[in-house]
Amino acid sequence: MNKINETVQTDIDNSVLCWLATADISGVPNVSPKEIFSSYGDNRIIIADIASTNSVRNIRANPNVCVSFIDIFRQRGFKIVGKAVIIEKTEANFASAGARVLKMAGDDYPVRRIISIDIEKISPIWAPSYKLFPDRSEADRMQGAYDTYAVTPKPLVE
Repeated sequence: MNKINETVQTDIDNSVLCWLATADISGVPNVSPKEIFSSYGDNRIIIADIASTNSVRNIRANPNVCVSFIDIFRQRGFKIVGKAVIIEKTEANFASAGARVLKMAGDDYPVRRIISIDIEKISPIWAPSYKLFPDRSEADRMQGAYDTYAVTPKPLVE
């Protein structure tokens, strides 16, 4: 799969962080969490560069990246492999490509650049419990995560 579908979008929306893996020109890896990210169309992931000096430097030298994100309560998510480009504030497409992450950042986070990842491959990530306990319902998995992390979910507001 190389397009964002409804399932992938749901996990993007339900993930608090993503992890961006880059490598420098010598192949030395760097993985760092990114708090503000979203999809852009069905073939791109956009990440706000707030404090991503190493990631940006690596992407300029080697555009091959991997982004992973999971919904920690459903214990599943996706790994996305692709090629990244840096969109500077001075570029014409900065505001349009970065619209979602700029809105998410608001006035609290200064977005220096946009990291735009052209998706080449999307693969699912599943917690080992999906194989170990295939008969568990999603509700049971979520309750187990709530218990593990001592979280009480908020009631849905209608």
